[in-house]
Amino acid sequence: MSLPEAAGVSGGGICDVPGLRVGHWTSPLRPTGCTVLLCEQGAVAGVDVRGAAPGTRETDLLAPENTVERIHALLLSGGSAFGLDAASGVMRWLVERGHGLAVGPARVPIVPAAVIFDLWVGENPRITPDAAAGYAACEAASRIAPAEGSVGAGAGATVGKLLGFERAMKGGIGSASLRVGDLVVGALVVVNAVGDILNPADGRLLAGARGDDGRPMGMVQALLQGQALPGGPLSGSATTLGIVATNAPALLSGATKLAQIAHDGLARSINPVHSVSDGDTIFALSTAAAGSTQPGADLRLLGLLAAEATALAVLRGVRAARGLPGLPGLADLDGTAAG
Repeated sequence: MSLPEAAGVSGGGICDVPGLRVGHWTSPLRPTGCTVLLCEQGAVAGVDVRGAAPGTRETDLLAPENTVERIHALLLSGGSAFGLDAASGVMRWLVERGHGLAVGPARVPIVPAAVIFDLWVGENPRITPDAAAGYAACEAASRIAPAEGSVGAGAGATVGKLLGFERAMKGGIGSASLRVGDLVVGALVVVNAVGDILNPADGRLLAGARGDDGRPMGMVQALLQGQALPGGPLSGSATTLGIVATNAPALLSGATKLAQIAHDGLARSINPVHSVSDGDTIFALSTAAAGSTQPGADLRLLGLLAAEATALAVLRGVRAARGLPGLPGLADLDGTAAG
């Protein structure tokens, strides 16, 4: 098995990490939405952006050499660049409750954010998450296991788009966590990939670009056999977003490295990944209190757990996704494709 023998998979997902709450807002008018992760008391955070077409906010301040050390929330959103507006609603919710970085007489909540492109899903691309949506996601936040599949930022997520949108399948949002003793590592992933989704345990194809029979065809093999790539722009149309969190103390540099290692989980479960059409971004955070004397976990173990939890969250998001007209979900296919 790929996990340490002592590791346990928990059903609560990222909210198994103490101090975190997750809330979704899903549009009733179009498949889009946003998801907020609240850490109101502050958390050390880092980020690693691998895709060539990202849509992000406040990621530069997470660089280890910069001044701000703790964040108060993270936002994942649909709506492409328009969806970044939802972060202002998260800021308003936090400041109303006295949370944020003290700057003179004011408090400024630090809310990094990243978005996926879902404007092609549904009938009206002008419907996107806004500040009210971000505020509503905060109001819905809970410590219980977050809903998965076609909710929040996963509402308009899709996979398998490299061979054209008409061959795509439905993606979604998923979460998972792993525990070794008192150490907990959780992941939350919005699966909106240009590539196929594979089960890393056995390499089995689960979802992705569909062939003429309407079933996943295995796009890499198809391309190797001479399948032509479609013309037209794909840049920015497929971005997988993730958050990994732990209760282990972490320095800023350690959080950034953890985000980097967590991308291995995407590479194990999505093929191809980190392409010129993606904006793949993973945040990492530690909820340990500032000045904690608790010994930090070995980053080798933290990284292993982060990558494994990320891969598990990818699978959970795709398995829970509900299909849309012309965009079947994994659950819409018969059992021979799902493993």
